[in-house]
Amino acid sequence: MALVRDRPYSNAHFLVDFGDGNAWAASGGFSEVIFPEFVIPSGKRGPRAHKPPADSIVERQREHLILKRGSPGSLDLYQWWNKARLGKAPKGRVVQVHLLAEDQRTVVVSWRFTNVRPVALAYSPLRAAETSVLIETLELAFDRMEMQ
Repeated sequence: MALVRDRPYSNAHFLVDFGDGNAWAASGGFSEVIFPEFVIPSGKRGPRAHKPPADSIVERQREHLILKRGSPGSLDLYQWWNKARLGKAPKGRVVQVHLLAEDQRTVVVSWRFTNVRPVALAYSPLRAAETSVLIETLELAFDRMEMQ
């Protein structure tokens, strides 16, 4: 599916699909996607090879997909995170990140993450003296990434 051309694509146009096929919904309107480093652990091969859980926040963020968006007032991210915290979240969720061409319709490359689960949910500070946007940050663990 990847569309190759002579000049690089911009990183400004993308969509996030939480597996419901509704990437165009406002709830999928993320302002930033931070990809982890995709690393092959030394001395291990195969799909089951993985590192043990990281202790530090910096190390964790290197292994997790991070999504940020201006809070639309929806509780969808909180509800998913809360279900996971309580051990009630369904397994096997697929999240796809689609990079779009300048026409904002053509998907030029996609990252597909499988067995995705929330591990952290954060909000930016509330400051009465500023008029900034409230940012929701969702940190996601996953088992596998594939590009198309």
